[in-house]
Amino acid sequence: MRHGVEGRLSVVVIGGSGSVGRHVCAAFQAEGYRVTAVARRPVGLPAGVRGVGLDVADADPVELRALLEESGAEVIVNAAGGWVATPEENRRVHVLLVERLLEAAARATTGPRFVQIGSIHEYGQVGGGVRIGEDEPPRPSTDYARTKLAGSEAVLEATRAGRLEGVVLRAVNVCGPGTCRVGFLGSLTRRLRAARPGEPLPVAIADARRDYVDVRDLARAVLRAARADAVGRVFNIGRGEAVSVRELVGLLLSAAGLPATAIREEGGGASARGGAWTLADIRSARELLGWEPAIGLARSLEDQWEASPDYRSRGKHG
Repeated sequence: MRHGVEGRLSVVVIGGSGSVGRHVCAAFQAEGYRVTAVARRPVGLPAGVRGVGLDVADADPVELRALLEESGAEVIVNAAGGWVATPEENRRVHVLLVERLLEAAARATTGPRFVQIGSIHEYGQVGGGVRIGEDEPPRPSTDYARTKLAGSEAVLEATRAGRLEGVVLRAVNVCGPGTCRVGFLGSLTRRLRAARPGEPLPVAIADARRDYVDVRDLARAVLRAARADAVGRVFNIGRGEAVSVRELVGLLLSAAGLPATAIREEGGGASARGGAWTLADIRSARELLGWEPAIGLARSLEDQWEASPDYRSRGKHG
């Protein structure tokens, strides 16, 4: 891999100010990379990370190519996207953004490695007890999962066609510092922070078991994928454990120093947008990327709680 501007390796992180992207930026920066974070609002970035304000889904590929070349990007990480409201927005942020970025990357003279952060939900819902391997046929059942799969397949197709070097990481749900607005645990963290003392918080708990990985472990996996001789492949990234949602809630309450009586379980349970069961087979990541999770769920949720803002101090009550 060539050295970019200033004699340092260079990475461009799309969605670099998001809950995952910030940790990706920090992981590369810690390894000596020159990091450029691209986002619509590039705020809250690690010190020393260059921010560029740009909506990649609406950008001209020529403009994107100029940005990549000016940054000297040897690596591009797509950390953009998430659970959005409409089919149109899902397609915009998970498909159109990837297509425009791939077009720009394929034309860039730096020949960057492309790391796509996909989702375990691209496989669709699987039966309880199934350990999801990379050979599981994708059967996505939601707009989010279908469009995430389309973006990942676009990266793999561009790699097969020889237009660039791409790697796809299908990540399970994330937790950890800075993820307090992401998914069920993030929402519950926010609600507990905003709750009035002594008033049990009503919580609908899904009868589900899910694989969670700390966001910092995911960032380390991205770093490994950027360096590994494993292009054109999909890697599942998780802890390889299916933990009940009730156990996860208990771990979060413990991290917050709150008793079990701080919540009141509502009947019916919450719906599981990604299915009632996720369990990633992570053997390929161990064997070919040299990666494995290092942060346990208890510590991850402790760090998530400590990093989350206290909404009551801002006059916000949930």
